[in-house]
Amino acid sequence: MADDERTNNTQASANQEQSREPVVDVEDIDVKKIETKRRDLHGWQWWIVAGIAISASAFHLYTALYGLLPAMYQRSIHWMLMGVLLYLLYPISGKRPKDKIDIWDWGFAILLVIGCLNILLNWNAISDREGMPTASDIYLGIMMIILVIEGARRSMGWPLPIVSIVALLYALFGPYFPGLLAHGGFPFKELAPFEYLRTDGIFGVPLGVSASFIFLFVLFGAFLSSSGAGKFFIDLAIALTGQSQGGPGKAAVLASGLMGTVSGSSVANAVTTGAFTIPLMKESGYKSEFAGAVVAAASTGGQVMPPVMGAAAFIMAQFLGVSYWEIVVAAAVPATLYFASIWFMVHYRSGKIRLKEFSIEDMPKLKTVLREGWHLLLPIITLVIFLALGYSPVKAVFWSLALLVVVSWVGKKEYRMTPRRILDALINGAIGAIEVAAACACSGIIIGVIGITGVGLAFSSFVLSLSHGILPLALILTMIGSIILGMGVPTTAQYVITSTLAAPALAQLGVPLFSAHLFCLYFGVLADVTPPVALATYAASGIAKSNPMKTGFVALATAAAGFLVPYMFVYNPYLLLKGEIFHIILGCVTAIVAVVALSAGIQGYFLSKLNIIERLAFMILPFGIIYPSLLANFLAVMIVIAVFLLQKVRLRQYVL
Repeated sequence: MADDERTNNTQASANQEQSREPVVDVEDIDVKKIETKRRDLHGWQWWIVAGIAISASAFHLYTALYGLLPAMYQRSIHWMLMGVLLYLLYPISGKRPKDKIDIWDWGFAILLVIGCLNILLNWNAISDREGMPTASDIYLGIMMIILVIEGARRSMGWPLPIVSIVALLYALFGPYFPGLLAHGGFPFKELAPFEYLRTDGIFGVPLGVSASFIFLFVLFGAFLSSSGAGKFFIDLAIALTGQSQGGPGKAAVLASGLMGTVSGSSVANAVTTGAFTIPLMKESGYKSEFAGAVVAAASTGGQVMPPVMGAAAFIMAQFLGVSYWEIVVAAAVPATLYFASIWFMVHYRSGKIRLKEFSIEDMPKLKTVLREGWHLLLPIITLVIFLALGYSPVKAVFWSLALLVVVSWVGKKEYRMTPRRILDALINGAIGAIEVAAACACSGIIIGVIGITGVGLAFSSFVLSLSHGILPLALILTMIGSIILGMGVPTTAQYVITSTLAAPALAQLGVPLFSAHLFCLYFGVLADVTPPVALATYAASGIAKSNPMKTGFVALATAAAGFLVPYMFVYNPYLLLKGEIFHIILGCVTAIVAVVALSAGIQGYFLSKLNIIERLAFMILPFGIIYPSLLANFLAVMIVIAVFLLQKVRLRQYVL
C-alpha cells in the first residue's frame, strides 16, 4: 500500500502543474442533494414551512432572552413546532414526490398540534388528576407515541423506532420475559399517559435539553455558516499547515477540529470541510481512502470537541446535574488527545510515503485570512468566556449569536448578516434542529419504559453478573454495546440509552459517574467511523470517490486513539482535569506519549520506517499506561526515547 501511495505521490507531483483536480468550494455544496430525505418545496407550501421555521427560531430566542417557560410548556411548544416541520418536510417514503406535501402529512401535523395543545391548554387540570388519566389522556397518549415513532422513522430511518417499539412491547408484556427482565407489565391505559403526560417520557430530559440548549446551538451554527465561518476555518487551517509535511492532511484535521468547536454533527462537519480538504489531499499524493478516512475520523471528533460538543453533551450535563462548563473542561484533554493522534497519523503517513511539500499558487496567506476573518473568532471566544463565568449555555449562546450578527458587518460584504441572511439562518437553524428533536422525543419513550419497569437496575445487575465484577470486562461489554447501538441510532439516542442502562453498572464497580457517562458517549460517537454503518465515513467517501467499506476500515484505524482514550480517563481521572496539578500534567504528558506511539505503530513509521520489534513495542506501549503508574509511565517514555535514538543513529549511518 505504501509503495502504491508513493507512486501516486510521484505522479501527482509530476502532473501538479499540468492538471489540477478542481477543488470543491464550500459555497458550491448543494445541501438538498445531501439531505435527500427532505422535500424540496416551492411556492406557498415553502412559505408556510419557512414561516413555521422562523417562528420556531423566534420562540427559542425569546425564551433565551427572557427566561425559559415551565418545563412542559417549553417542551410542548418546541416539539409542536419541530414535529410540524418534520411532517411537512419529510415524506412518508422516499418514493413520494419531493416537491409537494401529501394531504395525509397535513393531517399528521394537525394531530401533533392537537396533542401538544392539549398539554398547553389543560396542563393545570392534567397535573391535578395525575395518576387518574381520562379516556382522552389515553387516546392522545397513544396518538403521540405513534406520531413520535413515525417522525423518528422518517427523519432517521428504522433503527431508533425499532428500539422504541421493542421497549414498548417489553413494558406491555413484562410477565413473559425471563429472569431479571420479568416485571408485572403495564397496559396501554397506564403506559400511554405515562409516556405522554410526564417529564419521564416523551417530554423528558432529552427533549427538554433539545428545547432549551440544543436548538440554540444549532441556530448558532447556522448563523456562523451564513457569516462565512466555514470558509474561514478551512482557509485558516490550510494557511497554518499547508506548507508543512503532510500539510493538506493536517489542514483537514485542523479544519475539522475548528469546525467541531461550533458544530456537533460529524456528517455536516465531514461534508463542509471535506469538500475542500479531500481534493487537496488527493492532489498532494494521498490515496482516496486515506483522504476520506482522515476527514471522517477528524469530523467525528467534533462531537466531543469543546466548546460546542454534540447534543448528547448537553443531556449529559442534565443527567449528572452539573454545569455544561464542567463537561467542556473535562472533555478538553481527551478531545485534544483524539485530534493529536489523527494529526500524528497524517504526519507519519506523509513521511512513510515521502510526501513532498505541497504548494499551490492560491494558497491562503495567514495574515490575509486573519485580517478578513478575525471577527468570526469573537463570538466563539465570547461563548467560552460566558460559559467559564458561570452563565447558562442558553444565555451564553444567545449573546454570542447577537455579537455574531453585529461583528459580521466588519467582514466581507457577501457575508454580512443582512435581514435576508438573518431570515435564511433562522430558517436553516430550525430545519437543522428537526432530527435532533425527533431523536430526543423518541429516546424519551425508551427512558419512560426504563423508568416505569425498573429495567435499568436489572440491566446493571446483568452487566455485573456477566462481567463477574471485573471492571475491564465490564468496560469492554459497555464499549461493544455502545458501538453496536451507535451504528443504528443517532449519538444522542445512543448516549441516552447506554448511559441509563450501563453507566450505573460501571459506577457500582467504582468508576466515577462522570467518567462512566463520558465513556458511553465516546463509543457512541465512534460508531460514525465503525463499519459497516459509518455515516461520517460514507459522507467523506462520497467526496473522495473512494470505496466506502475500505475507507471505513482505514478511518477505523485512523481513529484508533478514540478507542484507547476512554479507557485512559476511566483509570486516570487526571485526564479529565480532576486532581492535583502535578498528576494532571504527568497524566497528560504520558497520554501524549501513548497516542504518538500508537500513531507511529499503526503507520509503521517514526523518524524512519519502524522494524517489526519497534512497531510491536509502539503498539503495545499505550495499553501499558492505561492504568496510572510511575513505573509504567517511565518505561513508556524510555521506550520512545530509545526508539528515537536508534532511528537517529540509523538515519545518520544511512546519510554517511
